[in-house]
Amino acid sequence: MARTQGSHSDITGPRIQAAALELFARHGYAAVSMRQIAAQVGVQAGALYNYIPDKQTLLFRLMRDHMETLLDTRRMQAGAGDPEARLRDFVRFHIRFHLERPDAVFIAYMELRNLTPENFARIEELRGDYERDLQDILRDGSAAGVFSVPDTKLATLGVIAMLNGVNTWYRSGGRLSLDEVEAVYWSMVRKAVAA
Repeated sequence: MARTQGSHSDITGPRIQAAALELFARHGYAAVSMRQIAAQVGVQAGALYNYIPDKQTLLFRLMRDHMETLLDTRRMQAGAGDPEARLRDFVRFHIRFHLERPDAVFIAYMELRNLTPENFARIEELRGDYERDLQDILRDGSAAGVFSVPDTKLATLGVIAMLNGVNTWYRSGGRLSLDEVEAVYWSMVRKAVAA
């Protein structure tokens, strides 16, 4: 279906994604209808289909955009240097990036089950790209004798799971500052992989 002349896809498209992100994070993908998304945006339900073919595509785009932003930002910020410095940078990056995007992170992990097999495979591919970054750091550190990691894939999943946990409990203005939390997590990660 073609958009009507004079439509504002550059405005409405992002508003649809923002509304879906908020509603999916608050209520869950399965509980949210296209009608609810349209109401949040302030358009008729039928108008959504000028911008997005269906709810599955909307979920996939939210997750894909999140993962691509994660990868692009990480590539721009990834530091060089020895494996320990690179690992410290990874820990800091992961915590900060994810805390800045709690709804996107929640959806990226909790709504995987609602993706079609094809969409799931694409998101898993992007997640694999991110995990390989950490695996390479751990592998390089093990080769240099700085880390002792018998299984880099398993260690990668364990470290990422630990870092993801910060999103579930950290609140700005709490007992520890973000810098203090990062320092504690860096210490735990370093001890977990130390030679």
